[in-house]
Amino acid sequence: MNYFIEACCPSLESVRHAVEAGARRIELCERLEVGGITPSRALVCAALEAAARIPVNVLIQPREGNFVYTEEEIRQMLESIGLCQELGVNGVVIGALKADGYVDKTTTARLIAAARPLSVTFHRAIDEAVDIAAALEDIIGLGADRILSSGGRPTAYEGRFILRDLITQASGRIIIMPGCGIRANNLDEIAEVTGAAEFHGSSIL
Repeated sequence: MNYFIEACCPSLESVRHAVEAGARRIELCERLEVGGITPSRALVCAALEAAARIPVNVLIQPREGNFVYTEEEIRQMLESIGLCQELGVNGVVIGALKADGYVDKTTTARLIAAARPLSVTFHRAIDEAVDIAAALEDIIGLGADRILSSGGRPTAYEGRFILRDLITQASGRIIIMPGCGIRANNLDEIAEVTGAAEFHGSSIL
């Protein structure tokens, strides 16, 4: 089956490989070994050129670690979103939580407002939320276009049944995109169980 694959790319070389392998969209970041951080301006520019007509979404994450941000970090994220607007990327990938483990709706709303009209994906911060079903409703209410999630589990395969439930709960109001640990040998089963339309990974290309 011809799946819609978003390729997670931490380098220009990985972007080129993803394009050659048939990725339908790029998620660009750096330092994937620590979960990913916002890529440099130079990498974004080079990736846009290398990706040609394939959409490029850019991770907006100022540091490694948790998703509870200071005002200074939020300012950095807003500046990065402004750069993405300037360079003409397809979308941004964002996420913020409060210290209590619920979605930081105030910060997320600021980031989404700054990003429009770009596409907005809420990333795997949702997998660290204390109530993933409640987080889904918060993110839908904030107007994001897509959620990247492993179903609150270490991998999307382990979380496939939770992802199925989230997709059922979403009922077409937002795209739920399984990601983390998706490989050629488990993609078919994840797709069958979840009914997802888009998938995120690197090793499946």
